Amino acid sequence: MPVRLDQALVARGLARSRTHAAALIAEGKVTSAGQVLAKASLQVDEDRPLDVEHDERDTYVSRAGHKLAGALDAFPGITPDGKRCLDAGASTGGFTDVLLRRGAAHVVAVDVGHGQLVQRLREDPRVDVHEGLNVRYMSPADIGGAAELTVADLSFISLTLVVQPLALCTEPGGDLVLMVKPQFEIGKDRLGRTGVVTSERERRLAVEKVARAALDAGLDLCGLAVSPLPGQDGNVEYFLWIKRRISQDLPKIEEREAAAAALLGRIWPNH
Repeated sequence: MPVRLDQALVARGLARSRTHAAALIAEGKVTSAGQVLAKASLQVDEDRPLDVEHDERDTYVSRAGHKLAGALDAFPGITPDGKRCLDAGASTGGFTDVLLRRGAAHVVAVDVGHGQLVQRLREDPRVDVHEGLNVRYMSPADIGGAAELTVADLSFISLTLVVQPLALCTEPGGDLVLMVKPQFEIGKDRLGRTGVVTSERERRLAVEKVARAALDAGLDLCGLAVSPLPGQDGNVEYFLWIKRRISQDLPKIEEREAAAAALLGRIWPNH
């Protein structure tokens, strides 16, 4: 009996989970007789040959790891090497995994939930787990002091509500890499029944909203990149690279407007 391609990969031991299988399929790494199979929902017979191209990244504990790895590649000015890092919204630990693989000395894994972080990372002496901690109300004292690099993958909350606490939990001069999810920024009244933001204008406005909140919090905008993988439902997502200023002086409104326009122009040059 035919089964979905993602299920077949898991059943044959070619993927750790359906999430992992979906990542392999999205990256064009699943083939059959030389033909790339591009849809997780594709029905395949049990005797159909399946081949998977693996590399080191395929061992990330979750699909999110591929996203952060791509963002760090897009922002060459950032390196976790030797740094104390904060992973806000750690979940199963995809971002934490990437940070450790890239040389982080220590990762503080924070999540409002419990029991999600995979055991391998939970037992790693370089990882400090803080569960049941709401990022919106987090302070440096809650995590043993500010981090040198902060990454965040948060759902069901606007980043505008957490930019300030994330900045305070990052050392002056430190970097923050935030995943912007338009589906959680534009508001439920403008989100369709599918939960997917299909309007390019709405996606741009979502990113602009977060960028302006960062500027208003006294942060510098350094980079913007499209996530190498979409969200689970197909949403286009973005990574915003910002830096906590050493100086406490807030730029003038005209400077903030110019900075936001320049940043957005890297992806939407004609707007």
